[in-house]
Amino acid sequence: MTSVLYDAPGPKAKARNWIYSGIFVVLVGLALWWALSLMAEKGQLDADKWTPFVTDSQVWTTFLIPGLLETLKAGAIAMVIALPLGALLGIGRLSDHAWVRIPVGAVVEFFRAIPVLMLMLFGFALYSRYTAVPSDVRPLYAAVTGLVLYNASVIAEIVRAGVLSLPRGQTDAAKAIGMRKGQAMVHVLLPQAVTAMLPALVSQLVVILKDTALAGALLGLGELLSTARQISANYSNTIATLFVIALLYIVVNFALTTLASWLEGRQRKSTKSTGAVVAGDVAEVDAGGAAGVGEAP
Repeated sequence: MTSVLYDAPGPKAKARNWIYSGIFVVLVGLALWWALSLMAEKGQLDADKWTPFVTDSQVWTTFLIPGLLETLKAGAIAMVIALPLGALLGIGRLSDHAWVRIPVGAVVEFFRAIPVLMLMLFGFALYSRYTAVPSDVRPLYAAVTGLVLYNASVIAEIVRAGVLSLPRGQTDAAKAIGMRKGQAMVHVLLPQAVTAMLPALVSQLVVILKDTALAGALLGLGELLSTARQISANYSNTIATLFVIALLYIVVNFALTTLASWLEGRQRKSTKSTGAVVAGDVAEVDAGGAAGVGEAP
């Protein structure tokens, strides 16, 4: 059974929507034309500012590729640490024991409230004064520290919300067959909640990757965005350099999102084949249960 949540647009509404869409496209086109005209007046569209990315391989081998690899390294290290740590913190916030739930909640709220840049700066000062971390890798350590502390706290909230979004019957069914809460969490709730959490988790992983640019701007990490200063200093093409770097970020993040979408699709198929209920199916289960009370199996 399907239900209409809003009135289907009539002929006048459809015509009005087409008019609004046309006006929007025209406005976007005018804004783009104005921006390109301004860039052309300033000489930013001249061929000599764009050809280095095609004809000069040193732009890629000396600046862009090493910067991209540094970005991926910092982001990957932070992801590998933040994901399990955030999962543990999220499970801790769901604990029945107040001596676990309250301190974990305080830690999560504390680090979630502090800007990630401040955490990076604090980590950099900590490694500079109280540790023997070499100066050449200190920016990487500080960047990873800030990214892990902040994003693990956010991931903890994602995990908690994902588990709480599951039907209460899942927990009751696990208890009915003799599972303890820890067993129910590991074997029943978390596997199903992963599917519900995946879009938010992917968004947070993209945030981790992009936030590495903060370390490049203030800590001297040789990540992708920091190479813009070096390239523009050599070729006097700041706008073109930023445009190419933005495209690289888009490609990397799109690849990450595409991979996650593929994994989500596989997870949903696997979950449905086992008869498990995911958060996206809760409404269907409720509606189906309400509609099928008097029906024969």
